[in-house]
Amino acid sequence: MFSSVAPLARLNPFHAPQLQLLQDGVRKRPDPAEPPSPRRSLAAAAVAEEEYSCEYGSLKFYALCGFGGVLSCGLTHTAVVPLDLVKCRIQVDPQKYKSIFNGFSVTVKEDGFRGLAKGWAPTFFGYSMQGLCKFGFYEVFKVLYGNLLGEENAYLWRTSLYLAASASAEFFADIALAPMEAAKVRIQTQPGYANTLRQAAPKMFAEEGVWAFYKGVVPLWMRQIPYTMMKFACFERTVEALYKYVVPKPRSECSKPEQLVVTFIAGYIAGVFCAIVSHPADSVVSVLNKEKGSSASQVLVRLGFRGVWKGLFARIIMIGTLTALQWFIYDSVKVYFRLPRPPPPEMPESLKKKLALTE
Repeated sequence: MFSSVAPLARLNPFHAPQLQLLQDGVRKRPDPAEPPSPRRSLAAAAVAEEEYSCEYGSLKFYALCGFGGVLSCGLTHTAVVPLDLVKCRIQVDPQKYKSIFNGFSVTVKEDGFRGLAKGWAPTFFGYSMQGLCKFGFYEVFKVLYGNLLGEENAYLWRTSLYLAASASAEFFADIALAPMEAAKVRIQTQPGYANTLRQAAPKMFAEEGVWAFYKGVVPLWMRQIPYTMMKFACFERTVEALYKYVVPKPRSECSKPEQLVVTFIAGYIAGVFCAIVSHPADSVVSVLNKEKGSSASQVLVRLGFRGVWKGLFARIIMIGTLTALQWFIYDSVKVYFRLPRPPPPEMPESLKKKLALTE
């Protein structure tokens, strides 16, 4: 029996390295006189000697978190520009671009494969700035609000803490994103308007002044704040649930690659919910930035209930993948720079005593 179980145990990505399955089913008892295993001694020493490059909540910590946000958002959004372009065109012209595959086909036929990269520059710069503020300020506000609540309330109200911290961070992140988002939508959805950021920005300023870059900030808040609240709160609680109910060993016993696998899975789950919550506002932003003189309420009324859900499937694919990759990259940056990565929250001992959960 053990001959068939052993290969399966080794294939498990969360298998315990110290587990030994022998042919006769009996585990060898350690000999007191036998010296400790060098591998185990080295592993224990590595854990004991592991040091963080900075303190949790320090300026260096926030700066590197912001840098992680630049990489996670800037790179991932730029990588999916072709899908984003087709999604935006479906939203603003559903008669011409009837589906994802039809949208790709029409775009390639009209503009060639280079046409699929339209808007990459404002996407890269805009979402890099957004990532800097989103992830950097999230860590700032999470620490700030957590300190205001106190240890016990921060645990009891941790979901509300995640929601408040992410909403506060996204408020500032969208102000940084708005100008580039407006230019991106013009480039992608108005044929002949401009092909590059250098062409679009001066033209937009000449036509509508500074307002051209910020008229979409309110619907951007409507889209991005619910999206980010779901992104962070759902991710944090999903990670907590995965380690509690799915992963067969504590996080402290998981290797860094194993922890990053959990991060990716939790990120994808969060991304699906993010796409659904934020899609109606995303449709309004796409149409609003294309048209002159329209308001968010006018666009919303004209689109109607069915209209605001156009392109949802493309957005679920895009945002699910994006969110998973963003969390994976962000957590990888933390690992690379040896930043503090607190484990999923546990109930404080003082609260356990109050609730009579300890003897």
